[in-house]
Formats: sequence, structure tokens, C-alpha cells
Amino acid sequence: MQVMPIRILLVLLSLIILCPSSASADAERRTALVIGNSTYSTGPLKNPANDATDMAATLKKAGFSVTLKKNANHREMIESIEECGNTLKRGGVGLFYYAGHGVQVGGINYLLPVGSRINREGDVRYEAVDAGRVLTEMETANNGLNIVILDACRDNPFGKSVRSTSRGLAIVTHAPTGTFISYSTGAGQVDRDGTGRNSPYTKALLENIVKPGLTINKVFMNARSKLKKETGQVPWELSSLVGDFFFVPGKGAVATVEDESPVSTSTATTAMDDEEQKLEAERQRLEQEKADLARQKVLADKRRQLEEEKERLEAEKKARRQAEIERKQAKKKKGRYDVAMGTRPSVSKGNEIKRDGRFIAYDNGTVLDTKTNLMWAAKDNGSDINWQNAKSYCESYRGGGYTDWRMPTQDELAALYDGGKSYRATQRAYYVHLTDLIQLSACCPWALETRGSEAANLYFDIGFRLWDPQSGGSYFRALPVRSDK
Repeated sequence: MQVMPIRILLVLLSLIILCPSSASADAERRTALVIGNSTYSTGPLKNPANDATDMAATLKKAGFSVTLKKNANHREMIESIEECGNTLKRGGVGLFYYAGHGVQVGGINYLLPVGSRINREGDVRYEAVDAGRVLTEMETANNGLNIVILDACRDNPFGKSVRSTSRGLAIVTHAPTGTFISYSTGAGQVDRDGTGRNSPYTKALLENIVKPGLTINKVFMNARSKLKKETGQVPWELSSLVGDFFFVPGKGAVATVEDESPVSTSTATTAMDDEEQKLEAERQRLEQEKADLARQKVLADKRRQLEEEKERLEAEKKARRQAEIERKQAKKKKGRYDVAMGTRPSVSKGNEIKRDGRFIAYDNGTVLDTKTNLMWAAKDNGSDINWQNAKSYCESYRGGGYTDWRMPTQDELAALYDGGKSYRATQRAYYVHLTDLIQLSACCPWALETRGSEAANLYFDIGFRLWDPQSGGSYFRALPVRSDK
């Protein structure tokens, strides 16, 4: 009479021994926070809300207790992350999934809430959520195993207003033991939002999470292989796990003809997974170094441009001071000459013959700019000339009987340029842009400023301030100017 109970007990014990993974999966607490932000005022995204909805549904089927937040603002994101951390203190597996915009500033990754107001780099720290906050909550919870999935490497949505952001997200250099972090693409790279319901990365994950018997490494390896083949995008992971994790445990290993030892096959696969993770981490480290070097090069170029601009400004100031000194010396010299000779040079402003806006042309070959009170020669010297000869030409020019003609500065020439006006240069087959009361025979009058062996000028065909060798003669002209006071 007692044989049957003993047999039943043996059967139950056998079932427990043969199916340990199912028993542990049922008892294991699984907690997930899923956030998807789409409705940004700047750079709205199509898929993140859909991605979060579908990921939440898939994780529920895998036994997770899921908190879903769609289009969350800053406060909602902070509070939900803190609540998730408090829940994880009770133990079990934790998972954080985020889809939406993410930016990297100063090597720190930030997740962008909906409604964030970011106009400059300094705003990011206060308007966005530091992704490291998630890892801190998980480390404080000390729950043993945590998974972080970031489908957030989409490009900086703020354009030039936030200049110091880098493309994509940075490599995380510290995470608590027992953490698995997955990025939708490599460091310094940008993600695709996708044209269907889901982003390509999330779509690949959803397909593999539900497959029974796959370790977490295999799930993400399969997703990476699919994504690289279909789009060229290469996700990467950082792992400090010390054991296997299954989203959906298998029904039990089944031996095949090729390999009759399931345990050995699992061990070999795990070893290869670990090796691939190491190689991928090394590749990502090199990519980050490459991105840092590129950024250093950009900063060096900016620094060089600033130095050149400072030199240009100093040269202009020096030229102006020199022009003022020469003007005073010429005036003093002219005064002594007038006293000695008892005469004054014959000066005639002439009769007005034509107007063009602020410019007045006189019959003595001069043109007055009423805005700047500068009087210009009505035409240049008419032939190719080097800088030194052009300077001499301007200083010896006597148009209208005036003796205080000089070479103009680059700023004075720039004030003549007018993109709305155009006429063909009298000796060259291109058009210059200034009032036609001042006739240029070529594009480029010399300016007073010098820098070593170069001198400034202005290209009236394109409006550029440039520097050329003082010895150069082709296309360059002398255009005298004087102050009419």
C-alpha cells in the first residue's frame, strides 16, 4: 500500500533535478524600466515611443515587471529611475531600456527628456539626464545582475547651438560587477531611427529576446550580426557578468550527432562570446581614441584661426597708426611749403555731375562717399602694379588739386563693396561689385596693411579680404583715397 506514494515522490524529485532552469526563472524577480521619447520640439523622432511599447510587451512575456514611460519629461525620468533603484534593492534582475535622443558632452552621456530647453552646452547638465545615474542606482541596489540597453546614439539634435557635443555616445569606463551594457552603435557613431515601426536595433533585439535557450551574449550577438548585415550598423556591449542569463530559459539541452556533449558546447560558446566581447571593447576603445584625436585637431585648427585673426587685427591697427602718422607728417610738410612759397595749391571740389545713393561724382575726377566722408579717385591707375608702386602712386596722386591722397585700408575698401551692384571691369572679363561711379579696371585694389612680405587687398569680384605677395602685379590696382573734412 505504500509503494505508490514512494514512486510519486521519486518522479517529482526527478522533475526538479531535470528542470532546474525553469524553477529558477519562475522564482527570480525581474524588474524593468522602459522609456521611449519621441515628441521632441527640436529633432522629433518617429520610433522611440513604439520601440518602448514593444520592448515593454516583450519583457513582460519574459517575466519582467515593467514600468513603461513614453515621452517623459525631466522630472518623470528622474523619479522613475529612482523608483526602479528602490525596487531593485529587494533583489533580482534589473533592466533599463531607453530609446530617444542622447548626446555626449565632455565624455559624459546624457539622455534627453521631452521638453528639455537646451540652447548652449551648459544647459545639458541641468536639462538632460546623466546616463551614469542609472548605473549609480543599480550599484547602490547591489542586486547582483543588471542590464542597460541604450538605443540612444542618434545625432545631436541641437546643431550648432551646442557645439561641444560629440557624435554618438562615449564608452562607459566604470560599471558595477554583474552589469551588461548594450549600445545601439559604436562610440562616436550615430544610430538610425528607421523607417518602419521600430528602429533597426530594437527590431533585431525583439526578434532574439523571445528565442528560448539563448544566453544574453548570444541574444545581442545575433542582433549585432543581423544589424551589420542589413544596415552596416554595429552595436556593441560592455559586460562584467560572472554567469549566464537567459531572457527565456530553454527546455533542456539536446545532444546532436556532431556534438554529443551539450555542456562542452555551451562552455565553448561562452568562451567565444567572451573573446568577441573583449575584441569589440578593444575596437571601441580605439574608435574613441580616434574620435578624441579628431576633436583635438579641430580645436587646434580653431586655435590657429584665432591666432591668425589676432595677427590680422594687430596689422590693421598698426597700419591705421602708420597712416595717421603719415597724414600728420604730410599736413605739416604741406604747411611749411605753403609758408615758404607764400602760395596754396589750387584745390577745387568741382561740380557735381552724378549721384548713386550715398556717392556723389564731381567733374574733377573725384567721388565723395557721404556716409564715410572719404573722397575716392573716380578710377584706379589702370594697369598691373605691385604694392610699393601702388602706395607711391596713391601718395603722389593730385586729383582735384588735393595733396593728401593715400592708399586705403582694407576696411575702407570693404566699405565700398556692395553685392547688390555689379559692372564689368574695364580690362578684365569679370564683374566687380561697387558703385559704377568708381571705375575699376581689374578686381583687386591694394590696401595699406602689410604682414611680412604680404600686403592686404580686397577682391571686388567675390568680396573677400585677402593677403598676397607685395611683389605680385597681376590683377592688382592702386585706388587713391583721402579724408574730406
